Amino acid sequence: QVQLVESGGGLVQAGGSLRVSCTASGRSFSNDAWGWFRQAPGKQREFVAAISGSGLSTYYADSVKGRFTISRDNAKNTVYLQMNRLKPWDTAVFYCAARTEPSIMTAIRRYDYLGQGTQVTVSS
Repeated sequence: QVQLVESGGGLVQAGGSLRVSCTASGRSFSNDAWGWFRQAPGKQREFVAAISGSGLSTYYADSVKGRFTISRDNAKNTVYLQMNRLKPWDTAVFYCAARTEPSIMTAIRRYDYLGQGTQVTVSS
């Protein structure tokens, strides 16, 4: 059974940094794309960032470009999201997602597995 488990969420002040991680078990995703999504209270889940199966390509939502960085460690079957210069409106539950294909996608329906989410709260 495949499981994605996020960690690293928490409370941070505006302007601060946080790194969230997502580790998969039950299957290797070393050649597959990963994505991060988030859902703020009262809003729809939205795309944040994605990384290709090779790790050579990344893609970001405009709202996080230049502040967030997605990376992967295939040896650990883990994807990371480094979040810098956090803003109060970044507050959300962050979800990782994994595909069984190498190409980047921004639509969550294109992903085959989804984590349970980790809360990130940015105080002003």
